[in-house]
Amino acid sequence: MSQSAQIQLDAAILQNGDAATGWLERLFSRLFLGLVYPQIWEDPVVDMDALEIAPEDNLVCIASGSCNLLSYLTAGPASVTAVDLSPAHVALGRLKLAAARSLPDHAAFYQFFGRADMASNMTLYDSYIRPSLDPETRAFWDGRCMFSRRISVFRSGFYRHGALGRFLGAVHLVARLGRVELSPLLTARSLSEQQAFFESRVAPLFDMWLVRRLAGFRAALFGLGIPPAQYDKLAADGGGDVLPVLRERVRKLMCAFPIRENYFAWQAFARSYDPAPDAALPPYLQERNYRALRDHASRGRIVNRSLTDQLALEPDRSKQGYVLLDAQDWMNDAQLNALWREITRTATPGARVIFRTGSCDDILPGRVAPDILERWRYDPERSARGTARDRSAIYGAFHLYRFAG
Repeated sequence: MSQSAQIQLDAAILQNGDAATGWLERLFSRLFLGLVYPQIWEDPVVDMDALEIAPEDNLVCIASGSCNLLSYLTAGPASVTAVDLSPAHVALGRLKLAAARSLPDHAAFYQFFGRADMASNMTLYDSYIRPSLDPETRAFWDGRCMFSRRISVFRSGFYRHGALGRFLGAVHLVARLGRVELSPLLTARSLSEQQAFFESRVAPLFDMWLVRRLAGFRAALFGLGIPPAQYDKLAADGGGDVLPVLRERVRKLMCAFPIRENYFAWQAFARSYDPAPDAALPPYLQERNYRALRDHASRGRIVNRSLTDQLALEPDRSKQGYVLLDAQDWMNDAQLNALWREITRTATPGARVIFRTGSCDDILPGRVAPDILERWRYDPERSARGTARDRSAIYGAFHLYRFAG
């Protein structure tokens, strides 16, 4: 599986640029053979509002950490097909789907994925989840990593693992070097307190020599899943310097939403979900959605394939919703056009496509062929609303297109 996955990743990421960029792209491609995102960093509530999921809808999405896949299933669509080029992401998505079907109740499901740091999770895995996994996924989680089974990450704090988990750990280390403790943010009682904490404690960190130095390396943001091509777009938004862009994204994450309502901020600054009984959680982890998730889990599937390749296997006019995350930021013009040809062929009239961009601008005009793009209608109002409401705050913009037919 690894060799096939590596070929797919290289095809998606390598852009035939200069030698230095090519080396970084190959390094980034290999990173995605393992776990990158223990949690997805796109807000599924924003997605579901834009998708307007109906019972007859068949959706296609990029899986990443699969919080989106499972959250969409709570709305009861006809099907959700998720794709991902990372074998680890595919294994994570299949683990979540199996857990939704096999664990005895919401308490067990929340413990496994909401806490993800308890020794008893191994009993839940062995007794309930493992028997319902397909052989390939079972072999992945039973496989050894260092001195223990790979599944043991769910007893040691799953959200501290993966490239993103390690990146956030490094962020906390840099903050401590700057003599900043981030936990007081989590007890802020108002947006004004959050803003004051950012301005007085966090903003000065961006002036540290170490931070400025690290931000100048394109590989420094690999832990956020940002390849060289996307890094360059972010830097362009900052006039050639990525640091002011990062500063503004962190400010939004810290200050744009009440801290009790933003589980993305909790993951960034506590490296866990808020343990309070009324805490904000992804839709798939909320108790009120558990029965719907369990009832509809069989309608979800995840495959180790690119979105373009998966759509090539689907019938004409068979899909009503497409979730592209930020994958188009990685693509050259040929890849973009190949993807949108398949989207257009498989879309039914009124189908919705949503995606995010690292920069603030829509990247499709001037790059996707006019005979394809003219069949779609951009929704500026709903796009702006999605951008404003996206609690993850790390993207420049959210975009929504509708198929005119």
